[in-house]
Order: sequence, then structure tokens, then C-alpha cells
Amino acid sequence: MPASYAYLGPEGTFTEVALRTLPESATRQLVPMVSVPAALDAVRAGEVEAAFVPIENSVEGGITTTIDQLAVGEPLMIYREVLLSITFALLVRPGTKLSDIKTVSAHPAAQPQVRNWMRDNLPDVIWESAASNADGARLVQEGRYDAAFAGEFAAARYGLEALETEIHDAENAQTRFVLVGRPARPAAPTGADKTSVVIWQRDDHPGALLELLQEFAVRGVNLMLLQSRPTGEGIGNYCFAIDAEGHIADRRVAEALMGLKRVCPKVRFIGSYPQADVDPKDVRAPRAGTSDGEFAAASDWLARCQDGRF
Repeated sequence: MPASYAYLGPEGTFTEVALRTLPESATRQLVPMVSVPAALDAVRAGEVEAAFVPIENSVEGGITTTIDQLAVGEPLMIYREVLLSITFALLVRPGTKLSDIKTVSAHPAAQPQVRNWMRDNLPDVIWESAASNADGARLVQEGRYDAAFAGEFAAARYGLEALETEIHDAENAQTRFVLVGRPARPAAPTGADKTSVVIWQRDDHPGALLELLQEFAVRGVNLMLLQSRPTGEGIGNYCFAIDAEGHIADRRVAEALMGLKRVCPKVRFIGSYPQADVDPKDVRAPRAGTSDGEFAAASDWLARCQDGRF
């Protein structure tokens, strides 16, 4: 029996489309799950090899359900990411006209991406959230709702038709998906990598976040995502999800993480993995003073000073 990947289902989601762009997906059994937590829990339970889930979109930023699930529970690790351009279709049962629509369904992350279109075309329609865009299409098929925002490719799967296509408020909208598995040694650096962590503050005081960010800044590590998430321990208590350029094997990234570990009560490493759609030859060189060679030279100088060889 082939190894299996769980993904946010049911069949016909953008997640499934993105997953099928991975060459290894052709040799895996693809298992649709009802939610992101269910997909990740299947990995933790050893029921599947990995889970493929959305983690960020270019309109609203980080997808909080995924970030929160990676921040707590048994540790998991990101191994790959995929970027997928997103445009929606309005799927309806055959014969439905725009004027017939009173309710529409989709995943909550879709709403900010079609809000203006709805205002202009369906101003009085009630929005009903679904576990995924494809699940919204399934609910339309069952007669629960009149229409769903989903990928046009989902229409045939659920016996629907696309009443409108190419719906998006933001041009070139993309969603980022990640392949998540159990912790292991990260793959070797490619030269165009990303490192993801979640960090917790020791206490809340003026400049607390700045102090944490300086661990990256003084080492020339660029941040690609910074999102605060409540810890559940009361108002004002936050952890921070961070994506940083570079790999944990890079000296500047490793030292930044060690700096955070010294001053934070908790740091969760979530992976170092290749950036999607970035060629290593297009990555700019590290800022002067932050390359691996310069870190090694500084370390050698310190050792010579300690030995009286300066």
C-alpha cells in the first residue's frame, strides 16, 4: 500500500490542486480530511506520512488555524511549500440565475478575496462559512445553499455549473500551502530557503517585540512573515509566528535562533525548507558581515584571542 498524504478536503479544493503539483503526489495515496486540524492530527497519530494544508494568502496574510495548530501540540515540521494562484468561480446548481441566489458559501479565507465582487453583484446575499471551498460546493449540491465560491474545476465534481468565473478582488492573488510531517533532520540548504518558528515573549514590556526582532536584524536575517497570535493565557499574551529568509544551517540564522532561545521562554522550530518559485541564483548575497565565512572568521579570531595568539 502506498504511503499517504492527508489534505484539506473534500475532493476539489485548491489544496488538492496545489498538492498534485508535487511530483511525489503521484506515488502517494491522497486522503481528504474535513479540516486542517484533522489533517495535522493524522500526521501526529501516524495515520499518514504528511499533511498538505494552506498557511498564508496574499490578501489576508497568515491562515490562523494552521499557524495555531503548528504552534501547539506534538511538534511537526514543514518540508515543502507550494504557491498557487487563486481565482474563484461562482458555482450553482444548473438553472440557477444570479437573482435566485440568497445564500453563498465558501471557506472563511475566501471572503476577503471576493468581498468587493459580492458587494457589487450580490449585495443582499447571506454568507455562510464552510470547512473548505469544495465543501461549500458540496453543500450547494445538497441544496443547503444557493451558490459557492470555489475553483471552477470543482463544478464537474459536484454536478454544478460556473455561473461566473475569474472572480477576485486582488489581481495575482496567491495562497501558500505547506507539506507538514513529523520532525526529522531538515534537508540540506538550497541557497533559497525559508525558516519558520514560533516564539513566546518572557513578559510584556515596552520594546519587548523589538528586542526579539533585533536578534534577526543584527545578523542580517530578513523576515518574510510576522504574525501575532494570542496564547490563550489572557489579553495581551501573544506568541509570534515568523518566517525568515535562510536555513537553520546558515550561521546567521542559527545564531539568531540561539539568541531567541536565550531570551524567550519557548521557541518552536517548524522547519527550514526551499522557498517556492525562487531560484537560488536570484537570491541576493547576505549583507556584509553576515555570511557564513565572516561568522567563521569572527569565531576563529575569538579563539585566537582566547589562546593569546592575536
